[in-house]
Amino acid sequence: MTSGPHVTIDLSALRHNLTVIRAQAPASQVMAIIKANGYGHGMLRVARALAEADMLGVARVGEAAALRAEGDMRDIVVLEGAQTLDELLLAAELDLSLVVHHASQLDLLGDIELARPLACWLKLDTGMHRLGFSPEDFDSAWRRLDAASAARAAPGLMTHFCCADNPDSMLTHHQIRQFRESTDGLPGPRSLANSGGIFGWPDAHADIVRPGIALYGVSPFEGETGATRGLRPVMTLKAPLIAIDQRRAGDAIGYGGSWHCPEDMLVGVIGIGYGDGYPRHLPNGAPVRLNGVEVPLIGRVSMDMISVDLRDAPHAAVGDEAILWGEGLPVERVAEQAGSIAYELMCGVTSRVAARVSEDEED
Repeated sequence: MTSGPHVTIDLSALRHNLTVIRAQAPASQVMAIIKANGYGHGMLRVARALAEADMLGVARVGEAAALRAEGDMRDIVVLEGAQTLDELLLAAELDLSLVVHHASQLDLLGDIELARPLACWLKLDTGMHRLGFSPEDFDSAWRRLDAASAARAAPGLMTHFCCADNPDSMLTHHQIRQFRESTDGLPGPRSLANSGGIFGWPDAHADIVRPGIALYGVSPFEGETGATRGLRPVMTLKAPLIAIDQRRAGDAIGYGGSWHCPEDMLVGVIGIGYGDGYPRHLPNGAPVRLNGVEVPLIGRVSMDMISVDLRDAPHAAVGDEAILWGEGLPVERVAEQAGSIAYELMCGVTSRVAARVSEDEED
C-alpha cells in the first residue's frame, strides 16, 4: 500500500444516504444518478453498492454501456440521450432508456425501425434553458415521439430544476406549476425532483426522484452540510504529513513567498496538491484536519504538496494522516473556501489518488 494521498469510499454511508432519501420521498421510485464516474466515487462500485435503487441515471451512452458490461440489467436512463445513429443503435442493443430533449433526436427516432423499440423520456424546459422542449413546443414533440415506431408508447415526462439549491426560490414553484400545466392529461411516469427537490419540494416528488449529490452525503442547499439532512459523507480525502520543520518569524512559505510566518513556529508539509485534485486556488486559512484538530493551509498549493500551520497541533508527527475533506471536515466547507462547489471537488480527484473502499456497516 502506498503512502501517498488516497480517498476512502464508505459504501455503508452511500446506502445510508439512499435510505434517508427514500424516507423523504416514500411514495416515489429512486433513479440514482451516478454519472461522472459516480461524482468521482467510482461509477461501477457505486452502482453495485446501490443495488436497492430502482433505476440508474447517467449522462452518456458510454457510461450506460460500461454498466451493462458489468452485468447491471436495471433500467438505465441516459440523461443526454443519443446524439448519433450509432449511439441510438447501441442504446437499442443494450435496452437503455433515452431522454429526448431536442428535435434532432426526434428526427433520429423517426428515421429508423428497431426490432425492439426504445423506452424514452421527453424533457420539458421549465426554466433551466439548457435542454428540453419549450412549453410551446412540448405538445407537438410529445406527439412526434409517441408516433415514432422506434420509441415505445407513452414516454416518461421529465424536467430539471435550476434553482433547487435555494429553498426560497420562487422559480422552482413556477417550474413545478409549468410542468403540471404542460403535461396535464398526458400518460406516462413523471420525474422532476433532483436532490434539492427531494428535500425542499415534496410536491415535486412525483413518480420518480433523481438524487445525485445527496447520495454522496452532500447537502443540495447553500449554507449547510449533509449532516443537516441526516446524510453521511461517502468520500474522505486523506494524505500523509511528510515533513515538519521549525521556521523563524518572517520566513516565507511556498511559491511566491506569499505567506510569512508571524512568529517562530512549526510548519508541516502534507503530500497532496493540485496534481491530485486539491484545489490550487484555496486561500490561506482553508481548513485541514489533523489528529482531530483543524490546522490552516498556508502558502500556495503546489502540484504535490501543501503547507499547514502546526501551532495548534504541536504533537503532530511525520506519517500522521490529514483529512482534506470528508469525515470530520465537510467537503461543503472546503468548497466554499475554494469559491467552488462540492461537486467539482469530488469529481476533480485525479487518477493518481488511490481509492480504498470501506464496506463497514452502520452500528
